Amino acid sequence: MSKERAITVNLGCRLNASETETMAALAESGGQAPVIVNTCAVTNEAVRQSRQAIRRAARENPGREVVVTGCAADLETEAFEAMPEVTRLIPNEQKLAPSSWSLPGDAARAPRRIDVRAPLAVQNGCDHRCTFCIIPFGRGDARSLPIEDAVLEAKALVNRGAKEVVLTGVDLTSWGPDLGEGLSLGHLVEALDAALPSDVWIRLSSIDGAEIDDRLFRLMTEVDRIAPYAHLSLQHGHDMILKRMKRRHSRADAIELCARLKEARPEMAFGADLIAGFPTETEEMFGGCLSLVEECGLSYVHVFPFSPRTGTPAAKMPQHDRALIKERAARLREVAEASLNRHLEARTNTQGTVLIEETKNGRPRGRLADFTDVHFAEGAPLKAGDRISACLLSREGRHLTAAAG
Repeated sequence: MSKERAITVNLGCRLNASETETMAALAESGGQAPVIVNTCAVTNEAVRQSRQAIRRAARENPGREVVVTGCAADLETEAFEAMPEVTRLIPNEQKLAPSSWSLPGDAARAPRRIDVRAPLAVQNGCDHRCTFCIIPFGRGDARSLPIEDAVLEAKALVNRGAKEVVLTGVDLTSWGPDLGEGLSLGHLVEALDAALPSDVWIRLSSIDGAEIDDRLFRLMTEVDRIAPYAHLSLQHGHDMILKRMKRRHSRADAIELCARLKEARPEMAFGADLIAGFPTETEEMFGGCLSLVEECGLSYVHVFPFSPRTGTPAAKMPQHDRALIKERAARLREVAEASLNRHLEARTNTQGTVLIEETKNGRPRGRLADFTDVHFAEGAPLKAGDRISACLLSREGRHLTAAAG
């Protein structure tokens, strides 16, 4: 068996990141050490970056196989197969199959490399058809990992050192219905809460507020080990644009949900994905996006300048000039940055529990349960996996400085 490690290049979502880890473990267990490039197709720019990453990977790793998979490779198979740098291409539906990596025996025996904060892919695919999104065509319809499999995998992650399990999926909050009538994400979270050691945090990745039922709401607000952080798939702050995106919530729905969560659990923090420059977006409509940041109390905003994705309805709508899209995205980022600064300032001179994730440039770094990034002084005697009480001292850029104690 090869002693070399697989080299991974991941583009796109947290689900991709989780799958990339699994593929690397499968490849190594099968005696392989390729370069694995997991592509993304969420925008035309993401596809371009995927091709660029493949060329760079081949250039920097001469003599190694370059194995390509992911949504971009699935949607544009012929184009990716034609790249001279690509040794072989594995379809999305086959990339986690042991046979794709010549793995002898059961895939469950594959050693899996993990971080302190370990992603757990429990859902894949999407049944919705937002007008800007190509992902369902690359990932297929919604599919859920059965509870017993998710629990076994989560326990394996914890046994290998994970202190936080992050549930991921293309449409995470749609978990369940394909497994049985009445099942929802709350049932899975309940099972994990019952099965995992009490000192392990459970975090939900991006969630759709339209699918948060009473069971999940109760768990998010009443169970201490479930991270008090909700990253919401909001996309915009004006009802007309939300309608043209074929989203299933209104502006008022988003504001009400954040208010309810905050009232039930005051330490709750919020993040969101927002798109600037969607087709037909007027200045007034864009203003609704800007004001949503404050009205929902969004601390962590992923701003996406609209990029038309070939094959989606939004690509056929009247488009804005790229300069206008770029300008609006910059303004939205400014508002988001100010909101993050307020979030950080509100936490200075307080105590908090920090999970240490890594040491970088001599400085231990970690996060509070509400996702706040915390850095300690160079040389502080802390290591990955430590969970400590800390005094949060001051804001330093996009993070807080802290001292143990």
